[in-house]
Amino acid sequence: MKKNYFLFFVLMLFMAACTPNKFQAENPIPVEFGDPYILKASDGIYYMIGTGGVKDGFKMYSSSDLKNWKDEGRIYQGNTDDSWNVANFWAPELYEKDGKFYLLFSADWRENPTNELENFRIGVAVSDNPTGPYTDLMDRPIFDPGYPVIDGNLWFEDGKTYLYYSRCCYKNPVESEVADWAREKGMFNEIEESWVYGVELQPDFSGIIGEPELLLRPPLKMDDEQAEWESRSVTSGEVNRRWTEGSYIFKNEDTYYIMYSANYFGGKNYAVGYATSDSPLGPFKKADNNPVLQKNVEQGGVVTGTGHNSVTVAPDGETMLCVYHGRTSKTGDERVVFIDPMEIDANGKLIVHGPTTKEN
Repeated sequence: MKKNYFLFFVLMLFMAACTPNKFQAENPIPVEFGDPYILKASDGIYYMIGTGGVKDGFKMYSSSDLKNWKDEGRIYQGNTDDSWNVANFWAPELYEKDGKFYLLFSADWRENPTNELENFRIGVAVSDNPTGPYTDLMDRPIFDPGYPVIDGNLWFEDGKTYLYYSRCCYKNPVESEVADWAREKGMFNEIEESWVYGVELQPDFSGIIGEPELLLRPPLKMDDEQAEWESRSVTSGEVNRRWTEGSYIFKNEDTYYIMYSANYFGGKNYAVGYATSDSPLGPFKKADNNPVLQKNVEQGGVVTGTGHNSVTVAPDGETMLCVYHGRTSKTGDERVVFIDPMEIDANGKLIVHGPTTKEN
């Protein structure tokens, strides 16, 4: 019997030694960003950008291990005499292509003849170095769909470039059973919605090819399995809007996964779901295990408002990581960055192992 115990002990030590260490951040990491995005560049360094940190532009942090971060300062200055943009610099993303680095972002367009309260468009800036400085590639947004758009995300495949973005809720009231319910309850007269679109982009980012395709939107019927979690900002009485935003697309084997956030970004119910397709422009089917990332206070945790994620890979080169913002009981209204492992299981199901905090 003692011999069997000894062999079992040796086997456990061997298995532990052969099992790679899975990355785990000490969440939240000490960066006050919303909408965080991390690029692992060809130099092996991680570059993180996000909403906040500087006025009228963006700043950056860099790291070799995703745990120790260097403040790289401002990398882009907007709202200048020559810029197309004037305010509300949101949701930056960073791409390395053909030896250059491209900064995709949302901001208010200077051209606003009808004085719209929300006049967001998506633009792109370029630099020879990941840490900038970045200058506008054009003196205008990439394109004007005729309504405000935010949260640009890019996918490159087979020589083609695809742009994904969110049409804002602004002036987009939608009739649905959720809207009917809100009126019956005397909560809201109308419910505005944001929707995710996808479209092919010119290789030089100068414009779109063809017409945008509607990919994701909130469900129309209350008995839809996605309706409960995607409508919490409305059903809780928080605000008369339902969001589908913050999209991030990637491919696993032959399946395209598009992650997205729903509910009010400034509230506790912000959460992440995903949908899948066999084509980069859909149609996409929402997953039955949504949401895959949400607040954990009902389970004794301290995190709320989890959303607007990106995906990177751990230093081991294998572990997928979900990068997102959230709030804790200590940070209050300030959005901070979290990094948690995620995986695609044998059945193709996307799983995020979070939110986690140091206290967990």
